[in-house]
Amino acid sequence: MKAAPFDYLRASSLDEAIEALAGTPDARVLAGGQSLVPLLNLRQLRPPLVVDINRLDGLSFLRTDNGRLEIGALTRHRVVEMSEAVRSDVPLLAEAIGYVGHAAIRNRGTIGGSLAHADPAAELPAVMVTLDAEIGVHGPEGERLVAARDFFLGPHRTALGPGELLTRISVPTRQGGHAVEELSRRSRDLPLVAVFATVTMSGDVCETARIAVGGAGPTPIRATAAEESLVGSVLTADAIAVAAELAAAATDPPSDLHAPAGYRREMTAVLTRRAIARAKERA
Repeated sequence: MKAAPFDYLRASSLDEAIEALAGTPDARVLAGGQSLVPLLNLRQLRPPLVVDINRLDGLSFLRTDNGRLEIGALTRHRVVEMSEAVRSDVPLLAEAIGYVGHAAIRNRGTIGGSLAHADPAAELPAVMVTLDAEIGVHGPEGERLVAARDFFLGPHRTALGPGELLTRISVPTRQGGHAVEELSRRSRDLPLVAVFATVTMSGDVCETARIAVGGAGPTPIRATAAEESLVGSVLTADAIAVAAELAAAATDPPSDLHAPAGYRREMTAVLTRRAIARAKERA
């Protein structure tokens, strides 16, 4: 199929893009187009206006500043994937980015576009929730920062208001062990369930733990009870198993043609055990 008719604007400045979005309800932003274009062609979306932001050079950057990795919204997945700075400073993101789609998608898709699309099964939203990232949003009133855990409101729903545009992501740089565990029907498909974890250790004792689950609820789920059970504990097999069950209990998975809710919940526990154990080894 072909897209329904729509008006098109190639924005030459951030202000022009924001003005257009604010003035046209239900307008859509074109960045990488890896999610938007298929939805347009299937006519699942019929926006009155598409605002192309690809000429906004100021939104494509990758830099480390004051202990944080700053990522422009238009930065392509492939740039992050190949970055030595990302591998050394935010290794969880470096590992997770390789699970995003296929190489052709990563060459064109953008970090900001993936987050704004807010697919609850996608890797990057859950990674940002795991890492306590902040998301920079520009609108008619200027910039505001939104914690990643508050940005995702539901399937394909975010905290972006009328006329607002996601412009940057700020991620704390952390050392320690990390792991990504993902279950999908085919390689590089969206996962049925994915678990993202980081831990830091003092000897055999866990100092910090961060765990998030994707694909098991309407948004990425931060497994805070599981994290709290690990902090201050020796990460024995029993301690890890308890945390895994707590992570599974925190989920609210859907039942669909791909998998029932019970299966997704059980696999959350399995993948959480694996992720914590591997993160501990790496720490």
